Amino acid sequence: MFTLWTLVEASLLCLNAICVLHEERFLAKFGWGSNSSVQGFGEPPTFKSQALNLIRSIRTVAKIPLIFLNIVAIGIKLILG
Repeated sequence: MFTLWTLVEASLLCLNAICVLHEERFLAKFGWGSNSSVQGFGEPPTFKSQALNLIRSIRTVAKIPLIFLNIVAIGIKLILG
């Protein structure tokens, strides 16, 4: 059954997946490394550069809160099953 907790848990898992992606090991294999987002001045950002900026931003901002959210989620899972 689809509940609000399932949605929260799925988003937490997706954020965890984004935070553990390693640019040099995984993303560079597909051409999404840190050096592939070079563009000229005044050019509109491409989807690829926007996605890489989103991944880097999530990794920067959400790293510490994710630790606490994971602890809370594990505790809830242990208590409620």
